[in-house]
Amino acid sequence: MSISNKQIALIHVAKSKLGLTEAEFRSGLVDLCGVTSVTELDQDGFTALMGLFEYLGFKPLTAKGPDYGAREGMASFAQLELIRTIWKEWSGADVEDGLAVWLERYFGMSSLRFVTAHDARKVITALKKMKARDKAA
Repeated sequence: MSISNKQIALIHVAKSKLGLTEAEFRSGLVDLCGVTSVTELDQDGFTALMGLFEYLGFKPLTAKGPDYGAREGMASFAQLELIRTIWKEWSGADVEDGLAVWLERYFGMSSLRFVTAHDARKVITALKKMKARDKAA
């Protein structure tokens, strides 16, 4: 059984985050999994390859906050997790209280649960700009 498109995407994210060259990546596929392309991987090959990536230092994101479920017009779980991650990187705090205060002040929302899909893009952009501004300073 071949792997899913999400698993293929995760492999490419890991390759990118680890800074592997195409030659290094292909070598790992052939040596470890016995295939020449990611699309040829089965579940066992995927597990082995992800094990190698984790050994090399890749850490997949794990869910850290509540999932409010799929709600039409509202931010997806992935968007909420990205907001939480960027907030933590910027503020250094793992507590969402500060995020809730910031959301209320700048976007008029008292909690992440009220962020719409449209507003999520604005929130993510604002947080990225804040983070970049602090990095530049």
